[in-house]
Amino acid sequence: MKTTGINHVAMVCRDMEETVKFYTEVLDMPLYKTVELPDGGQHFFFDCGNGNSIAFFFWADGPAAAPGVASVRSFPGDSRTAVGSMNHLAFDVPEEKLEEYRQRLEKAGVAVFPMVMNHDDSPATVSATMHPGVFVRSVYFTDPNGIMMEFAATTKVFGPEDVRHTPGRALAPAEA
Repeated sequence: MKTTGINHVAMVCRDMEETVKFYTEVLDMPLYKTVELPDGGQHFFFDCGNGNSIAFFFWADGPAAAPGVASVRSFPGDSRTAVGSMNHLAFDVPEEKLEEYRQRLEKAGVAVFPMVMNHDDSPATVSATMHPGVFVRSVYFTDPNGIMMEFAATTKVFGPEDVRHTPGRALAPAEA
């Protein structure tokens, strides 16, 4: 099998109108396909660039949000989520646009982390300053559904030395 990328990621929103407004007006992602589902729900698709899409399902009587289980409770304080959940969605953006985009989100009233984060291999995994060990720079924010999002800019070419950790194992047998 060979994939050529991600076609779309599908998430669930609490209010489709609010979600459409956020993604089209704040993030400038064109809405290009809408579907009315036979069970009364909706499925809408947004173009997030380079032939990639994000999609949302909506049901007026859908289950409530479950922060700390299905989504991040708070970042960076409590960013763990349950097995099978989506922790966050990262959009690739040019590094030189990170601060401009962070300020634009802030002006739009979006909950946004107050600074661009420099991810590195230090024990803290982040640095207050840019240096040659920084491998990605990020701006974290949440959408109206409480879904954690990231604007990410990769700052280096990865090599074999970047894969050096032994994969972790579950503390108990996995449940299906």
